[in-house]
Amino acid sequence: MEENLKQHPSVIDGRTVLRIAFYGPESTGKSTIAAQLAEAFDTVWTPEFARDYLQDKWNESGEICQPEDLLPIAVGQTQLENQRLEQANRFLFCDTNVLVTKVFGDIYYGSVHHDIEKAAKKHKYDLIFLTDVDVPWEPDDLRDRPENREETLRVFEENLIHYKKPYIKLSGSASSRLGQAQKIVLDLEKALQLGFTSFDFIEIYHRQMNWDTLRYQFSILKNGLPKIHLERAATIDDGIQSLTEEEALYYAALFDEKKEKLCLKKFVPASGAASRMFKFLSEFLNDFKPGQDTLNSYINHSQNKDLSLFLVAKDKFPFYQAAVEKARQLFPTYDTMEADERSYCFVKTVLSSQGFNFANQPKGVLPFHQYPAHTATAIEEHLNECAHYAHSRGVSNLHFTVSEEHQDRFEQIVSQVKPKVEADNDLSIQVKYSYQDKSTDVIAVDLEGKPFRDKHDQIVFRPGGHGALIQNLNRLNADIVFVKNIDNVTQNHTREVALYKKALAGILLQLQETVFRYLKVLASGELTNELLSEIAYFVNNKLHMEITEEFPKYTRESKIEYLFEALNRPIRVCGMVKNEGEPGGGPFWVRDHKGRVFLQIIESSQIEKEQRYIMEQATHFNPVDLVCGIRDYQGRNFDLTQFVDPNTGFIVEKNKDGRPLKAFELPGLWNGAMAKWLTVFVEVPLVTFNPVKTVNDLLKPAHQP
Repeated sequence: MEENLKQHPSVIDGRTVLRIAFYGPESTGKSTIAAQLAEAFDTVWTPEFARDYLQDKWNESGEICQPEDLLPIAVGQTQLENQRLEQANRFLFCDTNVLVTKVFGDIYYGSVHHDIEKAAKKHKYDLIFLTDVDVPWEPDDLRDRPENREETLRVFEENLIHYKKPYIKLSGSASSRLGQAQKIVLDLEKALQLGFTSFDFIEIYHRQMNWDTLRYQFSILKNGLPKIHLERAATIDDGIQSLTEEEALYYAALFDEKKEKLCLKKFVPASGAASRMFKFLSEFLNDFKPGQDTLNSYINHSQNKDLSLFLVAKDKFPFYQAAVEKARQLFPTYDTMEADERSYCFVKTVLSSQGFNFANQPKGVLPFHQYPAHTATAIEEHLNECAHYAHSRGVSNLHFTVSEEHQDRFEQIVSQVKPKVEADNDLSIQVKYSYQDKSTDVIAVDLEGKPFRDKHDQIVFRPGGHGALIQNLNRLNADIVFVKNIDNVTQNHTREVALYKKALAGILLQLQETVFRYLKVLASGELTNELLSEIAYFVNNKLHMEITEEFPKYTRESKIEYLFEALNRPIRVCGMVKNEGEPGGGPFWVRDHKGRVFLQIIESSQIEKEQRYIMEQATHFNPVDLVCGIRDYQGRNFDLTQFVDPNTGFIVEKNKDGRPLKAFELPGLWNGAMAKWLTVFVEVPLVTFNPVKTVNDLLKPAHQP
């Protein structure tokens, strides 16, 4: 009997057939959707053997199902499935399976024959759809349990979990289920072709990741990304607009004049941990051997000059006094220790989990600035800045992107400091939060291009980089959005920073007014040839988007369409500071694969080595100081995801569990994610750029009292 319950292999004549089973309580649409999918995919389906078997029994004797019927039903279902497998094309859709027989036997009779349970456990399907009870119960001769459907569904699902079956619950109307199931089946096929398992697929499905995107990422990791072609560095009067203080005051005043009619928001990427900020201190704790090493010898052989500066100036850090007090608690003999041991314990207090654990905290919650009566975090300084420029009609809106596990800490700090900032500035500050969407995570691969698995055989996901935040930005409801990194704050120059932020916003509003006026005329079609030429000149010379040489040969309608498409984009005005050797991207003229030349922010990893000499000619640096217009000329929000250049991502190489991996990082938020925006670069003073990349940056004048 056991032999009659064996499934035939799914590989037939060298081709693999995917088995998809529909599983669930009675009257949940299993037969209907199995037949529909078979028709949609031009294949066969396996009907429910028990239905004909029990209907014949009822017709002949008026008897219903008995325990002794379950084994022949299970055998009949298995043999029917094996027969249909021979006829299947790509997929075999199974209306029910032996596990359904097993569950019904448990519900009705308390147990089933051990051969049924053994087969239910061993039978494999590439995917099982658990059919929900949210469709109407339809009576017939064989159905007898219209009540307690939710409880029955729970029992069915518990068995899937117990037997470790790959399943997805299928809910909704009969018509919507068909569309859902078709997409899931096609995505499953793509996943298996890429080397994922059914269980991998289900995890990725619940993350709502797009399979076409994943397939593209695999292709990139295999074949590499096309490099950006630099034409030249953007410089003053060649892609970068200079800005005198008088001009800054003019544009700031223009912004102040118009802002009361606008919804303004400040957007701060703040989810990253501070591990890099304390990297040299973490290396010290890992490598230094108290009692065997001296500080001087360690600094000399490790060349860790940052450590030397940190220790010499440690009393200048805003957390110094609190760290000393904590060190005295952790190390009772702290004050009588030798200098080397005391320095080691001080660093340990700053970084250890028993101490402040700073390297594992987000930068936003760390103490950045020391004031006479308190210590301020970067969060507090962003509230201060927000109150100076990102407000209208008495309301200032601040949006942090955070890691979910750290939101409570952000909220605690905001609740402590916001009332004072509001009172000092006579306004209300609304603070919102969002997380990086898990659907934007990326899959890591091994050096053979296969999905990378950890020591528990689980596929490894990595955050997609800050480019994933284009989704968060896309959800904001605002006319103007100020973008600034969490660590770029100052203790002493808030008013000057605010002046130039408002100036950038004024430049954007003036530019936007012209763009919207032109778009309305183009949309109407009522414009002269002279105006068409004027708009083309504006696109080419003011927006730095090279007009194609073929443009004069276009028909009037084609010229209108071309210019409308060129102008109907989100706008960003980007502050640029003079290059003083900071790592990161800068402003360049680039040429795309269609030969078009335009402005872009580029990182060194995006270009070929032969073009490094152009990067070395850059006079300016990108401080992530952006003002964005994300609505179109009709007041509707753009779909910002449509203006991303997917070919401008990054391939990163990392290590996990001692093994190398590769992963794709999404186009950066201010790089490829905004590649197709209208872009204007404006020079702003260095005083507006005060990032804290390492803890020693807190010793710079902008971060000291």
